[in-house]
Amino acid sequence: MNDLIYNSKLPDPFLKDFVESFWMLDNPSDNKEVVLLPDGRIDVIFSQSPTQPFHIVLLGIGTHPEEIVIAEKIKTFAISFNLLATEYILHESVSELLNYAKNLPIDFWGFTVDDMTDFDQFCLKASEKIQAELSHQKIDERKLKLFNFIYLSNGAIPIKELSEKVIWSERQINRYFNQQYGISLKAYCGILRFRASFKHIKEGKLFPEQNFSDQSHFIKEIKRLSGFLPKELSQNKNDRFIQFSVLPKK
Repeated sequence: MNDLIYNSKLPDPFLKDFVESFWMLDNPSDNKEVVLLPDGRIDVIFSQSPTQPFHIVLLGIGTHPEEIVIAEKIKTFAISFNLLATEYILHESVSELLNYAKNLPIDFWGFTVDDMTDFDQFCLKASEKIQAELSHQKIDERKLKLFNFIYLSNGAIPIKELSEKVIWSERQINRYFNQQYGISLKAYCGILRFRASFKHIKEGKLFPEQNFSDQSHFIKEIKRLSGFLPKELSQNKNDRFIQFSVLPKK
């Protein structure tokens, strides 16, 4: 896995509520089998390889590990969105894309295969497109506050407390999450806690740091979302387990 070339870039501050990051992945050698772990993001992925023409895919939220093949000599550029982007940038519900993906139009946002040559220019073009989408919209402040609390806490905040902070009932929040994202708020927060925990597990810290009730609960949740025990994840033989959000840059 060491020959994978990965890089990521944070968005400009005015986009941070909607864009988590831009990233690129280049596999200059043979096919690589990996286990992709849930990380709570919505991704628009632009890819090309000698065996696959340029295509654009929208990925919904993943709730379980997925065995995938990173094709030989494939190059991928991607925009990882925070959830609020589905409503205000992509203008669609992704509830039917839970653990699923769909092809986007080949001319999505005017991108072509020529945009796959320069990652920095890709980020600039994507940022301009996103800013244009946001420029004429009024953002619901209640939803903005809700997601700020969720992401700042890495999902480790009680649903009741969230409801009180944003003055929005738990039932209404869950209805919104299920209709827009296909998942409950509690389940989504669990994925964010897992993502934060995976960083610690990679460092060999096999104990809960994200508001799990106890060690048993921690192990159970890690096993449910990854398919493996924390110790197995920490060993990560052959760099098999991947969360793009925590890959080292090269």
